[in-house]
Amino acid sequence: MSNTRLLIPSRAAQQPDWTRWDDLDRVLGELARRPALVSEETTAALREELAFVARGTAFVIQAGDCAELFSDSGPERIRAKATALHALGDLFESLTKLPVVRIGRFAGQYAKPRSNPWEQLPDGTRVPVYRGDAVNGAEATASARQPDPHRLLRAYELAQRALVELRTAPPASGTVSAVLAPTYISHEALLLEYEHALLRSDARGGRYASSAPFLWIGERTRQPDHAHIDLAATVSNPVGVKVGPDASPADVTALLDRLNPGNQPGRLTLIVRMGAERIGVALPALLAGLGPRAAEAVWMTDPMHGNTRTTAAGQKSRVLTDVLSEVETFFTVMRAHGLHAGGLHLESAPDDVTECVLRTEDLAVDTPLPRYESACDPRLNPAQAAEVVRLAASLAVGPTA
Repeated sequence: MSNTRLLIPSRAAQQPDWTRWDDLDRVLGELARRPALVSEETTAALREELAFVARGTAFVIQAGDCAELFSDSGPERIRAKATALHALGDLFESLTKLPVVRIGRFAGQYAKPRSNPWEQLPDGTRVPVYRGDAVNGAEATASARQPDPHRLLRAYELAQRALVELRTAPPASGTVSAVLAPTYISHEALLLEYEHALLRSDARGGRYASSAPFLWIGERTRQPDHAHIDLAATVSNPVGVKVGPDASPADVTALLDRLNPGNQPGRLTLIVRMGAERIGVALPALLAGLGPRAAEAVWMTDPMHGNTRTTAAGQKSRVLTDVLSEVETFFTVMRAHGLHAGGLHLESAPDDVTECVLRTEDLAVDTPLPRYESACDPRLNPAQAAEVVRLAASLAVGPTA
C-alpha cells in the first residue's frame, strides 16, 4: 500500500473503487515525483485577489465545464474556454467598473461526484457510473466503466499542457484586460489520492495543493469531519465549499472553524447552490443564523446545480429563467444582510450548445435537444452565460427592483 493511500482516512465519500490497487500505487508514486502543476506563488496571488473580493472591491467569475473531457482538452479548446471566460469577465467589468477575478472550471475538472455508484443499462446490465475521464470512460460498457488508475496520469499531463498553453497564448476576447488578467484554473477536489499525491511543501513549512490554485469541496463531500475537509484544512490554497439548501448555520460555522480559523480574507469561499425555489427561504435563514460570522467568507452563487430539470425526451437540462431567478434572489438576500455578493459560479461552454432551455415550457418538447455535448450536466452557451452576467452586473451596481 502506498504512503499516499495511508494518508487518506476511511471517511472519504465519492471515491472510485479502483480495484487495480497495485497500478494505483505505481501511478501515485509517479505523480508524487512529478513537478507541481501550479506554483505556491500562483496560489498566493489568487488568495490576495480573493481578499479584494472579500472586502467588496472585486468580483469573481468562475466558469467552464461540468465534466471536462480528455478529448476536449487540446490547445485550441483550452484557448476557446479561456477566451469565453475572459469575455464574461470583460463584460462584467465594462458594466460595473469592478475588477474581475477569472477562474476557469477547466484544465483539471476531470472528475464528478455521482448520486448512484451504479447505472443500469436498457438491457438490464449494471455497470459502474461514469465518474469523469480521470476515473473511467463515458461509454456505457463494463470495460469502459472500469476505474483505471492510469487515467490520473493522463489528467495530470493534460492539465500541464493546458497551463503551458494559457501561459504562452493568453486569450484575447477583445480588450486589454483579457491579456493582463491571469486565467486561474480550478476543479473540484474530489479524487483524494490524486490530490494527496500532488501536495507540495510551501515556504512557511506547510503544504499546498499543486493541482490548481483554487479547489472546491462539493455539497456531497463537505462533512466537516470527513476526508475532503481534512485535505482543504491543511493546504494554504484558497478553497471553496458548495453550500446547498439544507446546510444549517451549525454546518457552516463548523466549516468556518476548520477552514478559516484565522479569519483570513480570501481564504474561504462559500458557493451557494440552493435552487431558485428554495434560496429565498434557505439563504436568509442561513445568514441570520451565522450573524457576524457570515462576513468571514467570500460568498458566490452557483445558480446551476440546484436547478437541474428533465426534458420530456429524458435529457437533463436547466431553465435559464430559473438560473436568472436564483442569481437575482442571491444578490437581494446578500444586500439585505449587508454582505457583498462576491461572484458567479457557472457551468458554461464556449460553443453554441443547446443543453439549457430558455423557458420552463421548453422542457415539454419530446424531441432531444440538438446540440447536447456535455458529458454530464447541462451548460450555458455563450449568449446565455452573457445574459446571466449582465443581470449580475445590473444587480451589483444598484438596488434590485
